[in-house]
Amino acid sequence: MITNPNVLKSLIEQGGLLPKEEMLEVSKKKGSLNIGIPKEVSFQERRVALVPEAVSLLVSNGHKVKVETGCGEGSNFSDNEYSEAGAEICVDRKEIYSCDLIFKVAPPSELEVDLMTGNQTFISALQISIQPKEVLKKLMKKKITAIAWDYITDETGVFSVVRTLGEIAGTTSILIAGELLSCFSSGKGLILGGIAGVQPTEVVIIGAGTVGESAARSAIGLGASVKVFDNSLSKLRRLQNNIGSKVFTSIIQPKVLAKAIRRADVVIGAIRSPFGKTPCIVSELMVESMKTGSVIVDVSIDQGGCFETSKVTNHIEPSFIKHGVIHYCVPNIASRVSRTASFALSNIFSPILLEMGNCGSSAGFISRNEGFRNGVYIYKGVLTNEVLGKVFDLKYKNIELLLPRI
Repeated sequence: MITNPNVLKSLIEQGGLLPKEEMLEVSKKKGSLNIGIPKEVSFQERRVALVPEAVSLLVSNGHKVKVETGCGEGSNFSDNEYSEAGAEICVDRKEIYSCDLIFKVAPPSELEVDLMTGNQTFISALQISIQPKEVLKKLMKKKITAIAWDYITDETGVFSVVRTLGEIAGTTSILIAGELLSCFSSGKGLILGGIAGVQPTEVVIIGAGTVGESAARSAIGLGASVKVFDNSLSKLRRLQNNIGSKVFTSIIQPKVLAKAIRRADVVIGAIRSPFGKTPCIVSELMVESMKTGSVIVDVSIDQGGCFETSKVTNHIEPSFIKHGVIHYCVPNIASRVSRTASFALSNIFSPILLEMGNCGSSAGFISRNEGFRNGVYIYKGVLTNEVLGKVFDLKYKNIELLLPRI
């Protein structure tokens, strides 16, 4: 038994159990944010974090925005448009990564973290399944406050960015399927939809989340016959209520699903897993039973895919044929319509950045906004995400213990 008071005090401090003075945050006046928008270097990432209209709004409210030259090319925004909006165009990437707040679409690479000066705020996506441990350790070493925009929730508890990008992916998946069904894409030469006197195209959607709902709405709007499968009755019920029309829905039962897939012209895979790999729902045997020239669009491919025959493709060679079925398995579908996706991101984050400026700093905004705080996975160099901590065997703390009391 330990009786030495100095040893006991040391152990208590290490365990974070020693009572300390309560920290009260000193209120700050409205501050000017120094925002850096780098050019995306990830493979076929064409989106940009802020469009010129959003930059103009931020600059008119007293904030400073620096953009790397060519950052908007993938979404057809020129440097001149950004310059006219009030942004400073930077040729040297180091200038962008020296800003107090760095905002980009794709997760950071090791090279990008190396360019950071430290004690900054970084906002981007977070892909837990492919997030390198070394990147996390470097972010922590440089005392970066890192926020994953795909984990930020709004005032109603909805993951607003994920929902918006899911709507884009769902709608786009139907447009892609319609294109692949044409004769010039090795398809059957069908129109995705229905006209008077002709049997409508049959579409099967696996997953009744945001992606599945948007895909169903688009397909029904075109006149297609739609069937939706999911293991959640509440999601299926919500989908029917939101669409406003009766649509065939079913729990994922192998025999019922196999029968529907055998008759389908298009199958959309929209199953999402909260963490880790998407379960394989459609076996290779089911795919073999599909009609020649039919189409599979696997939106879940970024989590492994829900078809046994799926393999990752890209925007240059987006599709392949297996067992006579056309497969489209591009992970980042939103980049196909990068301009729309960029506007969607900007519309979400412009008010957030303005409110952050009103709070005086990102730390103040994190303390006041619970939804934004939900996206923080590193706070001033301390890992705060439990999942990342367990996956990479790193120490983590609850962010509530690190924030000053308001």
